[in-house]
Amino acid sequence: MRTGPHFSIAAGARAFCLLALGAPVLWYRDLDTLVALLTAALLWSAVSLYERYPWLLPRVGPLQASIAGAALLGALCGAVVATAPALLLALVVPPFTTALILGLRSAVLALSTELAVVVGVGLAWNEGLSADESLAIFTWALAGLGLSFIGNFVHATTEEEPDELAPYLDAQRLIKQLLDLSGELRGGLDAASMAGGLVSEVRDVLPATAVGVYLPRGEVLVPLVTHADDDAPLEPAEHLAVESWARTEPIVFEECFAFPLGEGAVIAGTLAASTDLPQDEVERRILDLTCALRPGAVRLDTALLFSDFRDSATADVRKRLAREMHDGVAQDIASLGYVVDALAARPADEKQAKQLAMLRDRITKVVAEVRQSVLTLRTSIGESESLGTAIGTIARHLSESSRIPIQVTLDEHATRLRPAVEAELFRIAQEAMNNAIKHAQCSAIEVVCQVQAPDVFLRISDDGRGLGTARSDSHGLKIMRERARLAGATLDIGESPSGGVSVQVQIGTRAGPVPTQPTGERVTP
Repeated sequence: MRTGPHFSIAAGARAFCLLALGAPVLWYRDLDTLVALLTAALLWSAVSLYERYPWLLPRVGPLQASIAGAALLGALCGAVVATAPALLLALVVPPFTTALILGLRSAVLALSTELAVVVGVGLAWNEGLSADESLAIFTWALAGLGLSFIGNFVHATTEEEPDELAPYLDAQRLIKQLLDLSGELRGGLDAASMAGGLVSEVRDVLPATAVGVYLPRGEVLVPLVTHADDDAPLEPAEHLAVESWARTEPIVFEECFAFPLGEGAVIAGTLAASTDLPQDEVERRILDLTCALRPGAVRLDTALLFSDFRDSATADVRKRLAREMHDGVAQDIASLGYVVDALAARPADEKQAKQLAMLRDRITKVVAEVRQSVLTLRTSIGESESLGTAIGTIARHLSESSRIPIQVTLDEHATRLRPAVEAELFRIAQEAMNNAIKHAQCSAIEVVCQVQAPDVFLRISDDGRGLGTARSDSHGLKIMRERARLAGATLDIGESPSGGVSVQVQIGTRAGPVPTQPTGERVTP
């Protein structure tokens, strides 16, 4: 329920107008005006009810409701302008209440709609408007404009008390709309598969040997999906994609082309060297493609927005859990350690001293694991970090806390991956390293990361005891497989050459195992 002075003043203005009109109507027993007035009262009651309880109509926004209310009142006044001209006084109310709640710009829209409807209905219903009727409509519309300035002043100067539940109610309404619409999204919300379909459509129209869909990330473009025949080069087309994105227009240069698609994507490619299409024909086909791919562009933009929303919500949850673990569980366990230390200072006998020492050692390990979990929850890929840099950073932290050397070999090109893909691959690498430290009883861990966007090869292997029997309460492998699916990657888990466990993740075919001679960094405790 919405509360505040704006809504109370709006309801009071409607009630005052009804009383001001109703008293003389009842005195003179004007039946036509009374019926019209009761209709206006029902209309305003519905509008006031929506203003107080907007969740009753979750798909209708405040501006839509105000304009609809003004249009219905205008239709009523236009229909009775000849038989109940006194009702024209009510035309001043919608502009005032709209300005009071939403501001002057919305009030002008409501007044324009109201005025257009009352004139249109008046002309159609009464076969024309007399000079007196036209003057009355203009006079009350002008008065409504003046009152809208007063309403806007009150709107700007009256500071409502912040409603702590308002953001949650708005989020609830939007999420309900999303759930209602999700059943109508036949193509799903997988951005990679949608982009793959767009690439296929482009190749059907243009004789291209390489095509890619690119997304802006900061001041650069990152590939979402690429398709090339026989290692056809995409680098020249990528440079053209940046220019096309900056200029927001299609560009054709020599054998390369690029054109913007939707609100946040660019398609670029390389034409076959054997093509005999003139440049003007290529440009014409690109313009036709821009129109033909518009539905796909809308679907792709929707999928990307959903991915951003999911990542943002997940990041907030992870940070909140990390704070709660650090300030709650970790502190409580550490306090238990202090109690054990106090008891160990004066043991009853040697047996109790050994038991307290074992207990203290176990508490120390639990505290270390909790702190490691907090670090895992709080660590993420920053805007300025690449996947390999982020993996190297978390490997260094894990190595320092576990005293197990972690060797990281990186081979990254300058082009970045999509943020959603980087995040999922980073979490897979993080989980694999954590599992090796906690369960493998290993003496060394090796991480190999090769990125040639949008292709990736990632391998985490150890020299521990190998794959054991999976516990029924363990969900780590299931989560890694789910993350690989979301990233569009294949995940293979098996034994490493040293007898331990090897976790291998791969997207595409251009990135593959790098030479065994390490070319990256070695992280040692």
